[in-house]
Amino acid sequence: MCRGLQGVVLEVGFGTGPNIPFYPPTLTRVLAVEPSSGARGLAADRIATSPVPVEFVGLDGARIDLSDASVDCVLSTWTLCTIPDVDAAVAEMHRVLRPGGAVHFVEHGVSPRPSTARWQRRIEPVWGAVAGGCHLTRDAPDLLRAHGFEPHEVAVVHKGPDLVARMSVGTARR
Repeated sequence: MCRGLQGVVLEVGFGTGPNIPFYPPTLTRVLAVEPSSGARGLAADRIATSPVPVEFVGLDGARIDLSDASVDCVLSTWTLCTIPDVDAAVAEMHRVLRPGGAVHFVEHGVSPRPSTARWQRRIEPVWGAVAGGCHLTRDAPDLLRAHGFEPHEVAVVHKGPDLVARMSVGTARR
């Protein structure tokens, strides 16, 4: 997911910093959005060894305190499913990303199998309560498209338990 990232990158859902070892040398700065103070604390050691400066700039992505068109790329890995106001967050990503910039993403989503999708919808309220607000039925390419991004180079991979097995991996341009 980090291949092709360059310049100033907004990482939404930074977590404990698991992507840091994969940052390419083309990055100049990472602006991180992460709501969990625990995750931020656990990220400290990784941030200390990061080849690029990392600065926390927001909590849940629904309001990002950055200027319009101020970042070159956005990185989102297994994050869009848990953001409480995902539409506001994707709109903010669009606002802060420069024209021509790309969102790099890997996200799980709703199954194309009707029987699995029905089960996802049934258990989603309980799943979300147990799994940190995770929504099983959000579709990243559709969310991005609805906010003015053009998904391309999107691969759909099925891996793992059927309820969370459908992964969308790709980029979407502004």
